[in-house]
This record gives sequence, structure tokens and C-alpha cells, in this order.
Amino acid sequence: MPYELHYWPTIQGRGEFVRLALEAAGAEYVDVARGAEEEGQGIPAMMRFMEDADVLHPPFAPPFLVDGKIIVGQSAAILLYLGPRLGLVGKTEPQRLWTHQLQLTIADVVAEAHDTHHPVGTGLYYEDQKKEAQRRAKEFRTARVKKFLGWFETVLERNPRGSEHLVGARLSYADLSLFQLVDGLLYAFPKASRRALKKVPRVAALHESVAQQRRVAAYLASERRIPFNEDGIFRRYPELDA
Repeated sequence: MPYELHYWPTIQGRGEFVRLALEAAGAEYVDVARGAEEEGQGIPAMMRFMEDADVLHPPFAPPFLVDGKIIVGQSAAILLYLGPRLGLVGKTEPQRLWTHQLQLTIADVVAEAHDTHHPVGTGLYYEDQKKEAQRRAKEFRTARVKKFLGWFETVLERNPRGSEHLVGARLSYADLSLFQLVDGLLYAFPKASRRALKKVPRVAALHESVAQQRRVAAYLASERRIPFNEDGIFRRYPELDA
């Protein structure tokens, strides 16, 4: 039975971290909200699931994964569940725990990236908080991006199995997620991100190598990969980049 991924159909967002893992592993899955309503899919199907009073563990929001009777929400938790099933995490408990820590740190950066264009409230339009966004984005560009990417550079440098991967000697879901983070930063803040990446060559090399993975490359070139846009987490507003 294929995995069922539930996420908004027009943005990469937090669901993309799960999509990348499923695609890289060649797993069979259904992107439910992107399916046809006449076939019982689409956004209505996702919303019915979330609002179903018979679901004992209702997800707070997309993304969430359905695997038979198991329902898992939150990107990091979904990847914690999928990692061993997809062969995208080490076999030992320290490796699995460390990979999960990396994923949670990536989630922190993603949240901060989102808050650069919505620093006051998610219910407001960007135009309603542009002044605050410019101030928040400056701090994110000049301090936070460098701090986070520098830490991931250190993780790669200290990996006993080599700097090609964050954990061990094989591709993990943390590698895929760091790729997505860097890709998003390059889209939203191309000037600042290119400068930052010059100082973290191992991170930059990992970003390039993940993109060249056979299944990942095929996915990135396909229509399944939703383009970045100004409705997602990573948004390109030139006035926020410098």
C-alpha cells in the first residue's frame, strides 16, 4: 500500500522535506491533495481527514503522513518514522537520534526563514508588515544564516566517515533536508546566500551532490517538483535581500 502524503498542492513548504525523502528512496506514495477530486483526492479529501471525528490522533496541520492505521504529523516526526523504512538513516540509535537532531535544527532555520516575510503575524499580508520584514530579514541574512550554515559545515567536517554526508557514509534524510534548505535560501536570498555559501564549501558541495543523485535529479526535473513561489516558506522579495 502506498504512503499517503497530505500537504498543500501548490507550494513546496514543509511537505517538500518529506517528498524529497520519498522520491530519493523510490517509495510509492500518493500526494493526496494534488490528486483529482473526482477520484476522491484533492484538498477536500485532506480536509475531510483532518476534520474526521473518528480520527483519534488528528494532525494539527499539513504535512501529515498516513501509513495504514498510523498517522504522523510534523515534517521532522514524519522523517523520523520514514527514515528506517526508506533506508535513509543509520541503523544505530545514536545515528538515528543525531539525524533527528539535525532535522529539528533545519526546522528551526525554516521557521526563521518564514518569519523574515511574516514577522508580525501569519494572518497578515506581507505588504502589511514590510517595514518589520526588512528589519527581520537583515538580521536573518547577516547573522542567522551564517550561524546555521557554519554549524552544518562543522558537522560535515567532524563526521568520522567523511564530509560528503552529515551522518555516516550514506545519504540520509538530513542530507536531503539540508539540500532543500540551501535551495530555498538561494531562491529567497540569492545574494546573501551565495556569499554565505562561499564560506561553507562542504555545505555547498553537499547541496550540489544531492541534486545529482539519480532519483533526486529525476524528481527535480519532473512536474512533481513544485516551483518555488511567493506563497511558500521561501519567498523572493528583492527588498529583503542584499
